[in-house]
Amino acid sequence: MRILIHDYSGHPFQVQLSRSLSKRGYDVLHLYSASFQTPHGSLRKKASDPESFECRGLILSKPFKKYSFIQRRKQEIEYGKLLTREVERFGPDVCISSNSPLDTQSLLLKSCRKNGVKFIFWLQDVYSMGIYSILQKKYSILGQIIGWHYIQLEKSLLRKSDEIVLITEDFLPLMIKWQMKRSKLHVIHNWAPIDEIPVLPKSNPWSKDHGFENKFCIVYAGTLGLKHNPRLLLHLSMHLKENKDVCVVVISEGLGKDFLEKNKQEQKLDNLILLGFQPFETLPSVLASADILVAVLEQDAGVFSVPSKVLTYHCAARPLLLTVPQENLAARIVLENNTGLVVSPDDKGDFVRATKLLLSDKVLRDKLGCNARTYAENTFDIETITNHFEKIIFGSL
Repeated sequence: MRILIHDYSGHPFQVQLSRSLSKRGYDVLHLYSASFQTPHGSLRKKASDPESFECRGLILSKPFKKYSFIQRRKQEIEYGKLLTREVERFGPDVCISSNSPLDTQSLLLKSCRKNGVKFIFWLQDVYSMGIYSILQKKYSILGQIIGWHYIQLEKSLLRKSDEIVLITEDFLPLMIKWQMKRSKLHVIHNWAPIDEIPVLPKSNPWSKDHGFENKFCIVYAGTLGLKHNPRLLLHLSMHLKENKDVCVVVISEGLGKDFLEKNKQEQKLDNLILLGFQPFETLPSVLASADILVAVLEQDAGVFSVPSKVLTYHCAARPLLLTVPQENLAARIVLENNTGLVVSPDDKGDFVRATKLLLSDKVLRDKLGCNARTYAENTFDIETITNHFEKIIFGSL
């Protein structure tokens, strides 16, 4: 069997699934956007990879215009056309697609239908709801009309898919409301490639190179976009600026980082350290440099966005601090497994107080960090996860 797995973002756990399937004897082509600005997983071919595994990034003709709605849409259509050529070239039996913009997903699904390829929609985020919310605020009635179009498009793509993989049970009520067949809905929680993220000491070559070895580091690593709130990280840095032993480290790129860079200069925040995305190979060392790992999600993101960075954080055996809605799956995982603290995205004061609590209580930090790694070890078994996907793949045929 030939399986095409498309993950627009090129994240770590999707490519781990591709490798796992190829080791079971399937011919697997893993595709991702090499033009999209986001943290990537291990996307180069390894000596241990079987011949049946191929991984390639697709490159746009021009740099990606992430923050221009019109230009972005044109480029997502261009990218979709690149994908359709890969379907023609590779000739898969099954295609699994995740994190894909809706215009891109539409072209990919049409190509699969044309070529008799079964299509599995791996729903990481309900993009149309986010599009509607953002455009409504920005363009009022026109934004509502465009947002409504994307809601209808996402519904249509889901209905036309042979199977749908949901990353949380929280998506089920919406899927039922949208009249999706219950028999083709499957819930598989996201995970992190724990074997590639070992627990390392705080004192490591990366932390030494950046001067973090003897600092208390509060680390945010990952995308910092429109559904995140960089003001919270700025607020925290301002409250801790007098403590010379503490620094807030933000590893990201794009608008959120640009906002922090501007305010860092204006506020003279030497304790706010801003770095670009780091190579995946250094991720264990990056996370090990942290004393607290932070994730941020705005209140209106609700249940329809689950930060995958939270799962990756668990592998590092460090305490987590989340400012996310209480109903979000990430918040429930942290609270139910006692791996960190969760505060409301709307309460800057609680965020600062929770940080200071963790800063002052090493016993608590160690306990939460130990719980985090235990959760990852008990949950992120790639063989079990691959079994679930294999069953869905065969069910689609």
